[in-house]
Amino acid sequence: MHPRRSADIWNRTRARRRGFLVALLVVALIGGVFAVDAVRRHVEGEADLQTDPAFYTVPDPLPAGEPGEIIRVEAIASAPLGSTAWRMIYHSRDLSGTDIPVSAVVIIPDTPAPAQGRTVVSWGHPTTGAAQKCAPSLSVDPFQLIEGVHELLLEGYAVVASDYPGLGVQGASSYLLGIPESNSVLDAVRAARAIDDARIGDEFVLWGHSQGGQAVLFAAERAEEYAPELTLLGVAVAAPAADLTELMSDDIVDVSGVTIASYAIPAYEAAYADRYPTDDLASILTPAGASATPDMAALCLLSENKEIHAIADPLIGGYVRSDPATTEPWKTLLTENSAGSTPITVPVFVGQGLADELVRPPATEDYVTLLCSQMVDVSFHRYPHVDHGLAAYAALPEMLIWLSGVTSGAAPTSDCP
Repeated sequence: MHPRRSADIWNRTRARRRGFLVALLVVALIGGVFAVDAVRRHVEGEADLQTDPAFYTVPDPLPAGEPGEIIRVEAIASAPLGSTAWRMIYHSRDLSGTDIPVSAVVIIPDTPAPAQGRTVVSWGHPTTGAAQKCAPSLSVDPFQLIEGVHELLLEGYAVVASDYPGLGVQGASSYLLGIPESNSVLDAVRAARAIDDARIGDEFVLWGHSQGGQAVLFAAERAEEYAPELTLLGVAVAAPAADLTELMSDDIVDVSGVTIASYAIPAYEAAYADRYPTDDLASILTPAGASATPDMAALCLLSENKEIHAIADPLIGGYVRSDPATTEPWKTLLTENSAGSTPITVPVFVGQGLADELVRPPATEDYVTLLCSQMVDVSFHRYPHVDHGLAAYAALPEMLIWLSGVTSGAAPTSDCP
C-alpha cells in the first residue's frame, strides 16, 4: 500500500476515533447535566411542596373575578432545564356558571418570544383521580404527566396544564364533566397570558390524552363562544374518552370501568343534583358498589393503585345493577358529556393505540367517523401494539409534525374519505 494512502487511512481512522470519543464525551456531559438537573428538580420540588397548603388555600367566599383572572401565582424553582415555570390559581366557571378557583402550571422556554407572543399548548391530562390531592401540580414533579412537554418547549411553545376543577384547589369534582373541564382548559390559556414574563400571544392549540382528550375536544367545540378573544389553531388527542356511552359499556365489566365509574358517579351526583334526585343517580349502584364508592373516589389512580385494586377487584361484575350507558338518567348524562354534539371548526389530530383495552379502537374509529360526517379536517393515526398508557407518546412524532403545520398556516391533509 502506498505510504501516503496508508497515512491518510490512519489519519481518517484517528479522526473517526477522536470524533467518536468526542461524541461519547458530549453524551456523557448531557447525561450528567440531566442527571444533575433531575436531582435539582427533586430537591427543589420537595421544597415547593412545603408551600402548597398555603398556596392552594383560597378565601371563602371567593372574591369575584372574570374567567381566566389570576387569583395567585408563584414561580416554580424546579422547572425543567432551559425553561421557566409558574404555579397559578385562576377564576373559572362550573357547570352552572358559578365562579370557582382552579389550579394549573405554566411553562415557557428560556428563549426569546416572537413579536406576536408565544403560541401556547393547553394540555388536558389523563385521569389521575377525582380527589383534591390527585392534582398533577401537587406532585414533586408537576410536569411529569405533561406528555411531550420537553419536545414542545424545544419547539418554542409555551405550555399550560390545568388540574381541572376539584383537583389541587378544594371544590366539587369535575371528573368527565365536559363543560367545567373545558372551561378550566380555556381559562388556563387566559390566565397564562396574564403572566407578563410569559409573553404568550392569543393563538393556542389544545392537546389531551384520555380524560384530557374529552376535556380538550369539548374545549374545541366551545372555544369560539366561550373565549372569542383567543384564536384556536387546532386540537390533538390521543386515545380520547370521546364517547362516554361506549367507554362505560366497554369498561364497566373490568377494574378500569369500576374505577372510572367510582370517580364519575359522585361528580355527576353533585353536578346534576338540581336535575335529578341523588337517589335516582345512585340507584345504578349495587349495595356493595354504593358502600365502596366513597372510599374509591378518595384514592388517586397512580399513587394508590394497589388500594384501588383491593376495593375494586372484588366488585367486578357486581358494582352496578345495569349498564349506565343504557340506563336512564345515566344514558342522557353520558351522552351530554360526550364529544361531538357541535362540529369542530379547526383541524383535529387523533392518535389511537390498537392494543388499547381502555379506550378501545372501535370507539375512536366511531368518533373519527362522526368528525368526518361533520366535514372536519381529521388527521387519524393508528399505532399497532400500543396500549392506553403509551398512546400519547406514540403519537408525539406525528403530532408535532401536524402541530408545525397548523401553527404555520399550512392546510392539513384530511384522512376522511
